[in-house]
Amino acid sequence: MQREMTADRPRAESERSGDGFRAWLSGRWTVENAADVEREIGGLVASAGDAGHVVLDLSALDRLDTLGAWVLDRTRHEFGANGVAADFVGAKPEHRILLNEVAYRGFQPEPVKRSATFMDIMADTGETVVRAGRDFAAGISTLGEMVTAFVRVCVIPGRFRFASVTNQIEQIGFRGVPIIVLISFLVGCIVAQQGIFQLQRFGAQAFVVNLVGVLVLRELGVLLTSIMVAGRSGSAFTAEIGSMKMREEIDALRVMGLDPVEVLLVPRVLALVISLPILSFLSSMAALLGGGLVAWIYGGIPPEAFLVQLKNAIAVNTFMVGVIKAPFMALVIGVIAAIEGVAVEGSAESLGHHVTAAVVKSIFMVIVLDGFFAVFFAALRY
Repeated sequence: MQREMTADRPRAESERSGDGFRAWLSGRWTVENAADVEREIGGLVASAGDAGHVVLDLSALDRLDTLGAWVLDRTRHEFGANGVAADFVGAKPEHRILLNEVAYRGFQPEPVKRSATFMDIMADTGETVVRAGRDFAAGISTLGEMVTAFVRVCVIPGRFRFASVTNQIEQIGFRGVPIIVLISFLVGCIVAQQGIFQLQRFGAQAFVVNLVGVLVLRELGVLLTSIMVAGRSGSAFTAEIGSMKMREEIDALRVMGLDPVEVLLVPRVLALVISLPILSFLSSMAALLGGGLVAWIYGGIPPEAFLVQLKNAIAVNTFMVGVIKAPFMALVIGVIAAIEGVAVEGSAESLGHHVTAAVVKSIFMVIVLDGFFAVFFAALRY
């Protein structure tokens, strides 16, 4: 047994002829003989010395595995790095395939990029503008598809998915009432409290009613509701559609002859457009209730006086400003959630990225849209 193992050990015999060097390799160049392989190849490299050309004859090899092939190929590259041409000859077909597969390559350090802070800032700005333009184009395209699908549903009422719309209204509106009312109530309390503390310096704490009434009905009610809906329902839309995209359920709908926009997007966006104005109204009422309660406790303004002052401070247009904004904000949230959901790829990381992007973009666009409406209504003196 010992004699057989010795016979199978890797061996390298060499001969120097002028500027040339030839080596004959035999035995088993495999992982179990790793130490012998390294020793033989080290002696071979030392024997080659300053030869101009090296030939490695592999015709007598009994066995060659990945380790042996990698060591041989590494050695050939080392010879080449030293300016010595090295070639393999006589390799069996299976050994030649293995040598080609291991294909030793040195890991080169990545080139250091020259960095200019100003240029980097300009490049990042340009990339952001390009992405924003693509998102805007995708939003217009998705909105167009939704409008087309909605018109098709109106022309053929039998295609309208009433059950889906009802279910989404329950998820967005009915189940969203508690948290939105609670947050709005607390915000109304905070605004009234801070208003009283600041106005009482001038003996004008009674005007906190005007502050709370106008601010809540025109801005805070619809803005708070939109932000809450974007974080709660917009993220849910993106996650649902993205999960369906990952499981190829959207492709399955197309195979069955159904339009995914009509089946998935239109009911959700329509439910958002219906639910958000209602939630905004409830949010405004809760904030006014919180403001009235704090005005009574901290400012000594009884509920009767609060209501009288509120009636004098606001008008129908004050209430209508918030109501007009709500459907547009709902549409923006729905379109962004749909775009990000459809953009999800086949990984959980992609799903998480697009859900986060949907929430961030929706909140950003809601605030931007609110600013546009503020300028618009100010120009109309409405």
